[in-house]
Amino acid sequence: MKALLGRVNGPLLGAFFVVGASTLWGTTGTVATFAPSVSPLAIGAVAMGVGGLLQALYAVQPIANHWDILRGRWLPVALGAAAVAVYPLAFYSSMHLSGVALGTVVSIGSAPLASAVIERLAERKALTRRWMFGAMTGVAGAGLLCFAGDSAERPGALAESWAVPAGVVLGLAAGVTYAVYSWAAHRLISGGVSSRAAMGAVFGLGGALLMPVLAVTGGPLLESWGNFTVAAYMALVPMFAGYVLFGWGLARVRASTATGLSLMETVVAAVLAVVVVGERLPALGWLGVAMVLASLFVLTPRQAGSQDDRSGQAGASARTEARSTVGQ
Repeated sequence: MKALLGRVNGPLLGAFFVVGASTLWGTTGTVATFAPSVSPLAIGAVAMGVGGLLQALYAVQPIANHWDILRGRWLPVALGAAAVAVYPLAFYSSMHLSGVALGTVVSIGSAPLASAVIERLAERKALTRRWMFGAMTGVAGAGLLCFAGDSAERPGALAESWAVPAGVVLGLAAGVTYAVYSWAAHRLISGGVSSRAAMGAVFGLGGALLMPVLAVTGGPLLESWGNFTVAAYMALVPMFAGYVLFGWGLARVRASTATGLSLMETVVAAVLAVVVVGERLPALGWLGVAMVLASLFVLTPRQAGSQDDRSGQAGASARTEARSTVGQ
């Protein structure tokens, strides 16, 4: 495996991991519609909560190996965990209020800008022209999807006049918290913590914070096999497997690049919302899909020697062999 990975550009491989994770995440909104009796708070709590605890279980040994570093970097761990706990509650509530496509687009579309601001303020990192062009193209495409979704029929969304604006506000909160925990995990990884240990610590603690919410709201998850199956899928596939991939990606690219590539989730969510849920996406929305896909080609690292790739791999020479393999 190491020989195979050695032949592949590290940042390019990281981009593939992030896009793969985003593809899995893009299924969550559509899958959630198959459990209409379950509240968005319960969906978010079981998905990220159980998924986060599984991340911690998966990373017990790496967390123990890096315990001293994690304890010394408690602030990014705590910030990341708090963001992990808030994100799914805001994200799934946003989709419940404004529809699958619109809620996903606002949540994920706002994350690259939030991530860029965080990196600029916290680490004084300059943004390359290529990143800015790619991110702006992707966000513009996400914006077109947003406007198209606003004019589309949204089966399952609330009809009240306040629902869509409230959903947009919650989507923005989800975007900011997504950027925060992505930055926190990347910061830990860049500081010498393996991707498994960083993701396990941040998501495990965040998952634990979501357990009280699940205890209060999760009753309907056990009322039918359909609801239970939705919950199991959400926790195991997009949240556990997806964030394992995302951790591997964060070990190889900057957090701002990762959140930009995550715009792929909006495309998957929009297409599934049309094909499966029955939402209608006009031509403007499909233009947005094309722009987001085009942005992925711009944001994907081209060669190991580029400025963005060197920034994304700061401290890479000091990483352990365990983190250089996908198993750690």
